[in-house]
Amino acid sequence: MRSTHSLAAVLFGTLIAIGSAEAQCSSNTGSCNTTNTASLTIGALVKLGMSSTTTSLTAPTADQVDVGATIADLGPTFTIKANRSWTMNIKSGNATNWTSTGGVKPIGDLTWSNAVAGTYAAITASDAVFTSGGTSTNGTAAAAFFKTNYPAGFTNTANAPGTYSLPIIFTLTAP
Repeated sequence: MRSTHSLAAVLFGTLIAIGSAEAQCSSNTGSCNTTNTASLTIGALVKLGMSSTTTSLTAPTADQVDVGATIADLGPTFTIKANRSWTMNIKSGNATNWTSTGGVKPIGDLTWSNAVAGTYAAITASDAVFTSGGTSTNGTAAAAFFKTNYPAGFTNTANAPGTYSLPIIFTLTAP
């Protein structure tokens, strides 16, 4: 039994010596220094704040449906933070039509812009650049502006009574 304990002690002592050999220091002057280098990798970081998760769009009046109308509404506002250049995209979460308990309203009936007097584009199911920044930011402000198109006519299925919803996805990336 004694030889088994002795062999285990020798092996254990050898493993300790091998594991700590890299951190050892020897000196005849009473001082010994070793160096440890700490390293860290910080990846691309982004943070997106959004004022609200819902936007209530203005319903058309009978006169607006009669002649066709486009109604403007303010969407959410954003605070964008990133530690490098960044891009914010917009797209619809639905492929072709609004989710509806009424008629069939194409997603393209909702248009968007990042400026109230800006150029409006029809929403699609593919990412479109909403805004971007060439450098890091501690809080760039942005806002979404929507215009909903209502085609002329009471018999148009896009104007049928019901509840309509369309998920709008905003994606912030720092590629």
